[in-house]
Amino acid sequence: MIDIGVNLTNPRFHKDCPDVIANAQQAGLSALIITGTDLTTSAAALALAKTAPGFLFCSAGIHPHDASAFDSSSLARLRQLALSPQVKAIGECGLDFNRNYSTPAEQEFAFVQQLELAVELQLPLFMHERDANQRFIELLTPYRAQLPNAVVHCFTGSERDLQRCLELDLHIGITGWICDERRGSELLNLVKLIPDNRLMIETDAPYLLPRSMRPKPKSSRNEPKYLPYIAQTIAAAREQSLDQFIANTEKTSQAFFNL
Repeated sequence: MIDIGVNLTNPRFHKDCPDVIANAQQAGLSALIITGTDLTTSAAALALAKTAPGFLFCSAGIHPHDASAFDSSSLARLRQLALSPQVKAIGECGLDFNRNYSTPAEQEFAFVQQLELAVELQLPLFMHERDANQRFIELLTPYRAQLPNAVVHCFTGSERDLQRCLELDLHIGITGWICDERRGSELLNLVKLIPDNRLMIETDAPYLLPRSMRPKPKSSRNEPKYLPYIAQTIAAAREQSLDQFIANTEKTSQAFFNL
């Protein structure tokens, strides 16, 4: 299994990061993609990825929440980071019109800049979209044919949102959101519509601990070692064998990130 999105630079992992990585390996994971969400975390993700070659990889990007900090030097610094072989994608980038921690205009500017960088470097995109699907698709569409691959990570949208993404030949990342009885029920049905070669899995740790895990973990912190539980939930929803589902997602992830 490959966890395509884990925030290992988050402060909640500072005390025991080596143990978290070791536990992921013991749980059967074959690779982790550490998410970069701004220049600082992207640099930290790269430094961490270098400590475990062949198992840890990362992305480099600026999240829409941090788009207001995107300035004239940001693109050059992202480019420099992305030239490292451990960086397998540009992102996390995209649009979030739910919280609007940065203005929509700031988000759109930062997103387009990173779209152009991904095209220039021929790296896949690791993208965030929340309550902005139509505008997200509008901005992405002119670049899609020039991009090697692009994934909407932690997909939580509607069936129409999913269809727009699949029509644009995007990959879909599914997290423990699908294990949440309060808000994941629609996703349990939608996940059946995603082709095998477009579906990948992730924890988005330390966020989104699967709520339906039993026994419930003592800590609310999510970890990559819980990815097998997410895989079981999705495989059951898709009426697929767990072994075949895991094989499909690993093959898809390896190809997507050029591992």
